[in-house]
Amino acid sequence: MKIYTKTGDGGETGLFAGPRVSKDDARIEAYGTVDELNAFLGLARAAELPAEIDAVIERIQHGLFAVGAELASPDPVAAKTKMVGLEEVAWLEETIDHSEASLEPLRQFILPTGTRGAAALHVARGVCRRAERRVVTLRRNSPEPVGEEVIQYLNRLGDLLFVLARRVNDLQGFKDVVWQKT
Repeated sequence: MKIYTKTGDGGETGLFAGPRVSKDDARIEAYGTVDELNAFLGLARAAELPAEIDAVIERIQHGLFAVGAELASPDPVAAKTKMVGLEEVAWLEETIDHSEASLEPLRQFILPTGTRGAAALHVARGVCRRAERRVVTLRRNSPEPVGEEVIQYLNRLGDLLFVLARRVNDLQGFKDVVWQKT
């Protein structure tokens, strides 16, 4: 199978089990940003994260493919791509709680910096927040359903990526840098 099909040369792409739409359609923007997030998580993993965190990120990467499949389907239930539910949101919450338990509580804002892995996770967090905004826009403007759980998943994921960046820094001996008003 060839990687290129030339079917998108006119600026349109096909949705999963759905019509062709413009490549700047809100649905494409949403799952394209989720794809970008997944790639940034791959970059973070290439920075040699601690094994426990690498395993969490790998599971998240698999989850993001499910998010993308659901977003790429105008009718996820009919297409059988409705894969993101409250169980996945609960797992993110449990992982946040576990990861945060060993960290010093935050009392001030911190800068998104640290080791290579932590910095990459901070970038991924920013992309995650953008993906969440794109999905909110899609949900508000689309006549097709967009699962509430997808928004919840991305919201918790942004929180988790922040905590994981702090955890990586902690495990690798890098102290949080507190924001200083100038």
